[in-house]
Amino acid sequence: MTQTVNIRDAKAHLSRLVRRAAQGESFVIAKAGKPLARIVPIEQPALQARRVGFMAGQFSVPDDFDRMGRNEIEQRFNAGL
Repeated sequence: MTQTVNIRDAKAHLSRLVRRAAQGESFVIAKAGKPLARIVPIEQPALQARRVGFMAGQFSVPDDFDRMGRNEIEQRFNAGL
């Protein structure tokens, strides 16, 4: 059952109502007993799992990867010495 909240009470307790809505509750805000608005929780999208290793076997890393370009790098850094 949806709770009806008077607009004056909604103004006074807005942060509390928002917190309760975020936890799944819904509310109707009314003025003089006449419904004006419905407050409902927003459905949060499920977190997409990260796919680790989805390209496994599609490329290879050379054994000397950590040494590639070493001579050129040393030359550029030592050029001013």
